[in-house]
Amino acid sequence: MAEIAPYGSWRSPISAEMCARTGVHLFEPTLDGDATYWLEARPNEDGRHVLMRADPWSDPADVTPPAFNVRDKVHEYGGGSYTVHDGVVFFTNFDDQRLYRQEGAGAEPHPIVPEPPAPSAYRYADLRVFSGGGSLVCVRERHEGEEVVNELVVLPTDGSAEPVTVAHGRDFYACPRLSPDGSRLAWLCWDVPNMPWDGNELWVADVREDGSLAGATMAAGGEGESLFQPGWSPDGHLHLVSDRTGWWNLYRRQDDGSDTNLTPTDAEFGVPMWEFGYATYAFLSDGRIACTYHRDGTHHLAMLDPATLEMLDLDLPYATFDPHLEAEGSRLVFVAGGPATPHQVVSVDLVTRSVDVLRESEHLSFDAAYISIPEPIAFPTEGGLMAHAYHYPPTNPDFTAPVDERPPLIVMSHGGPTSETVPEFRIGNQFFTSRGFAVVDVNYGGSTGYGREYRQRLLGQWGIVDVLDCINAATHLVGLGKADPARLLITGGSAGGWTTLCALVFHETFAAGASYFGVSDLEPFATDTHKFEAKYIDSLVGPWPETVDLWRARTPARHADLLSSPMIILQGLEDEVVPPAQAEVMVRALDAKQIPHAYLAFEGEQHGFRKAENIIRSLEAELYFYSRILGFELADPVEPVEIRHLASSSV
Repeated sequence: MAEIAPYGSWRSPISAEMCARTGVHLFEPTLDGDATYWLEARPNEDGRHVLMRADPWSDPADVTPPAFNVRDKVHEYGGGSYTVHDGVVFFTNFDDQRLYRQEGAGAEPHPIVPEPPAPSAYRYADLRVFSGGGSLVCVRERHEGEEVVNELVVLPTDGSAEPVTVAHGRDFYACPRLSPDGSRLAWLCWDVPNMPWDGNELWVADVREDGSLAGATMAAGGEGESLFQPGWSPDGHLHLVSDRTGWWNLYRRQDDGSDTNLTPTDAEFGVPMWEFGYATYAFLSDGRIACTYHRDGTHHLAMLDPATLEMLDLDLPYATFDPHLEAEGSRLVFVAGGPATPHQVVSVDLVTRSVDVLRESEHLSFDAAYISIPEPIAFPTEGGLMAHAYHYPPTNPDFTAPVDERPPLIVMSHGGPTSETVPEFRIGNQFFTSRGFAVVDVNYGGSTGYGREYRQRLLGQWGIVDVLDCINAATHLVGLGKADPARLLITGGSAGGWTTLCALVFHETFAAGASYFGVSDLEPFATDTHKFEAKYIDSLVGPWPETVDLWRARTPARHADLLSSPMIILQGLEDEVVPPAQAEVMVRALDAKQIPHAYLAFEGEQHGFRKAENIIRSLEAELYFYSRILGFELADPVEPVEIRHLASSSV
């Protein structure tokens, strides 16, 4: 029989150490002949990215040696940091950002680009090898003093000559994609103030024998149209994803230059290009196209017949599919998961119908009965609109709460802000739900997955629409009797941290909150942020400096006099995206007003915590903070955190 105990005080088999040490992040799978490759980010190795390989009938094995970390810093967020051609691996090493060539597992990698004029000054991403294997094209980002230059370069794969710039003059480049015969190159480019999901352009050029380009022409795109993942079918036809209808649909470029929409439906076949290397469709040898898409809060993997436009979902036991889909012949490889299924690297043979799980991000060492299964919800929000979220109820077979008690609710605001939350297995969520918290993970206006119009709700409204959607998600669940109105909490990281801070400063809905490397002051980003997001806030708030008063009106750090809610702030000290000063200004404000707060700063952490010991400490600290502020005892011992001004508070 289940024990009766207050919400939040339940014993749980899901520890913070389990959250940090048992799981690895699996991403960017690719195929090379019979071999499958992917990257693993390992918390127990300080977040090092390791390239893995699985051959038929063999266990996965590390490819890159322990001294190497396969990760680039182009746009600061990286992605597309490796490629494989006939068993030879090419990758960017994190420590020096140089390109390396490795002849195979166990071989010593060797740099194929010169040492830059300053450490990590030249960075490489989105690598593609020419069909003959002698040359490679990629994005290069050069940091030379205050100037940052992005361009496309071609270089010999043996490192015998320096990279040669083949496309330049635009602020950003992405997705250099070669036609099957290597005679043509397609790529995307755009300029400040656009982000790639606002508007960008597709260009195509002929490739000369020496790798240089000729006859470059703009093929699609422009202001108000977002393009994604250009690619060439085996028969040489150019494909692209465009949101020209209001939804990211897949198109095929015809011989007369017109485009045919292969997926004319209200669904998303693309994602915002925060990182390089995304792929949501792939070509099969029988002429079909495998594609992942998002509709009405659910993810799908389907087979598309481009001749008939018939699209059939594959019957697979997964609810989420990462935007890294690759195909070769009749074989697919992807990373997928579900509410109770940790991420897996999956290989599917469409001829034999065999499904092979090559790697799991973690093995569940506890009973699945402790897992909270999320429910997609749509709820009313401002302006007569609807917004979306996933609700995770408290779940623990060993405990039940007193009949008249409602659970504390943690509202999660994702980062980006133009990203999305999906119903995948997140052991960090289960860490809280198994202890008696409810969680609601909000896809506020501005999130991806619901069309361009939904994504653009945030334009000029950052700090308003996102915050009100989070508040309305909480009040919706309160109205349904699924949350305690006096024990509402909010948490988020990066842009989600901004939403958290705005909610706590400008509203009185939440009893407390947690900000992970959150944005607190907008003005430093006008002159002191990285190039990729240099003008992003202009679209989210207003153009700088013309609307400086609006920037200041929205900024939590400038309205600390309104602050009354306790919070815990967690920050990496080497974060270049949201530097520590953003956290410290809020800490000083909390201290000046003698509001209960805790501040944890982590040496060696950048934007997002990767070290196991810091993930453990941050989770336990957040839980401990909530228990002290809401006034309940924890069943499981955790290391206390200093909460300043708690004794003098009436909380």
